[in-house]
Amino acid sequence: MPMAAGDIEKMIREALPDATVRIDDLRGDGDHYACRVVSALFRGKTRVQQHQMVYAALKGRMGGELHALALTTEIPADA
Repeated sequence: MPMAAGDIEKMIREALPDATVRIDDLRGDGDHYACRVVSALFRGKTRVQQHQMVYAALKGRMGGELHALALTTEIPADA
């Protein structure tokens, strides 16, 4: 069963409380998402480390319940 966008957002916000999260359902099937996460907690981290932080927030659901996630991470401009 696919993951709901709201569930993905909730899990990311629980791990990264300051995050701004935007999720788009790319195909309308609840299985292919694009996600943009902006968090000051990414400061000083490489892009790979930032993505690992988001994947860790999803607690192993990537590749299972969550089939595809095009992920973009950023640090806030004012952080």
